[in-house]
Order: sequence, then C-alpha cells, then structure tokens
Amino acid sequence: MRNFFYLYGKISGDHGKRSAWSPGRRRNKMNATQLYEQIRAKRSFLCVGLDTDVKKIPQHLMIHEDPVFEFNRAIVDATAAYTVCYKPNAAFYESGGALGWQSLVKTVKYIRDRYPEVLVIADAKRGDIGNTSGMYARAFFSSMQVDAVTLSPYMGRDTVAPFLEYEGKWAVLLALTSNPSAEDFEMLKLENGTYLYEQVIRTSLEWGTEDNLMYVVGATRAEMLEGIRKIAPRHFLLVPGVGAQGGSLSEVARYGMNDRCGLLVNSSRAIIYADNGVNFARVAGERAREMQREMAGLLEGMV
Repeated sequence: MRNFFYLYGKISGDHGKRSAWSPGRRRNKMNATQLYEQIRAKRSFLCVGLDTDVKKIPQHLMIHEDPVFEFNRAIVDATAAYTVCYKPNAAFYESGGALGWQSLVKTVKYIRDRYPEVLVIADAKRGDIGNTSGMYARAFFSSMQVDAVTLSPYMGRDTVAPFLEYEGKWAVLLALTSNPSAEDFEMLKLENGTYLYEQVIRTSLEWGTEDNLMYVVGATRAEMLEGIRKIAPRHFLLVPGVGAQGGSLSEVARYGMNDRCGLLVNSSRAIIYADNGVNFARVAGERAREMQREMAGLLEGMV
C-alpha cells in the first residue's frame, strides 16, 4: 500500500497490443450508425462498468505504481473482444483525489489508443448551470476525450446544451433509475397524467438527436422499458443493473430492444469482481464472453 500512495500518480509504460480493428488510429467521433456497426460486428451490446475500488482489487496488484490502472488495463484487455462500451464511474476515481483522477485519465487513454472502436462513457452524473456545464463538457470531451457523459437533467436544457455542442459526442440523461429512492421524484404523477421521468424524456427529445442523446433506464425496471420505447423509439438506452443488481438481460431485451437493438446493457461488479485472485482478468473475460453469447442469441435475425 505504501508504494501505491507514494507512486500512484506516475504514468505507466506502454502495455498490451493495439486493436486489430484499427491499428494505431484514434477517433474523435462516434455516431449511432457507427455504434450499431460495432454491435453487429461483435454480436454484443455489452457495456462493462469500470467501477474500480482499490479496496476490492486483487492484492497482488498492489506492488504496481498504479494498481487501479493495472487492474483496469487487465480487465479491458480480457473483455474488449466482447464489449462495445466501457463505463468508468468517476466517483471511484475522484475518491482517490488527483491520483485517482490520473488513473481514470490513463484508463481512458489506454482504451482509446488500443481499442478505438469501443465507446467510452464517463459515468459522472453532472448537471449544473450553463457556464459550469460548459467546463464539465470541456473536461470530459476535450481534455479526457471520452465519447459520452451521464447527466442529470433536473435543472433543464441549459445544463445539457453545452455537452450537445460537441459533434460526435453523447449526453446520457438519467431517466428512470433503479435505486430505491427513485420514486421520490421520478415516479411522481404530473397534472397531465404522465410520470415525471416520462416528461423528462419527452421534453429532452427536442434538445438533441438519436446521434447524441441517450437515456439511462435501470434494468430492475425492465417492464417499463416498453413504455419508454413508445416515447423514444430510436434512441439508445443505457441500462445498468444486470448482474449483481439482479436485472434480467432477457427481460431488458424483450421490453427495450428496437429493430436495431438500441441498447447498451451495463454490467460492472458481476464481471470485474468475478474473481479476486491471480486469474481475475481471465475470469472477467469469461463472464463477459458468457454475456456476449446470450446477447448474440437475443440479436439473432436483428442486426
């Protein structure tokens, strides 16, 4: 642990091999068509959540200068063939201060350099007044070069607009989440008879397009995806909660797929913490491969 705290911020050397999909070429944009092409090529709509907690990673990694990055690098290398998206949760990195943020920056760069076909979503849940949102957008899109950021739309259009100004980038709006307190606000009935989360989707559809706007819908509320599809039939839905949180992949696909798939289903703990020993990366790859196989069956005849 002492080595970790003293040396955590040092940039590690080059690791792994570049993606065979596009050797050495980085990209700055990804639209819906390109994302669908990856779903078709990999027969997968899997998003792997990199919710990396230094207290949970295998102990043998603690000898490294940056154990969080080493863990992420190994997970990415083991799962990249089966996923179309990675979603690092910013809180797990921000909790480590400047050194934790550096691990996040290095992780994003590693994915972008070696697996440029894979979408990278910063799960940051930002949402503030316009000029502040503009700084957040610059931080994630210009400096870190992620493809998408999760946002809270509670304060309205001007909190989201700065993110939509970046061509080829995505705003991922919280719509219907799976946490126990979601009903405090999201499920409130409005005077027009709709739920608040439905109004959020209807109103925000006017802000962007299916090429730059996605919605977060929890997998534990899979049956409600059917109604959401009636409101937003063409937009991608980011669906967390499959795996450790108990969401059903088949139920999500049943209610949430459109004719091109239209889903990114996230699994975090069930994949990255499937094993805590020296073979953690291999086991994570096996779990991702299992999900990819199930997804390939659900996609049969569709893409």
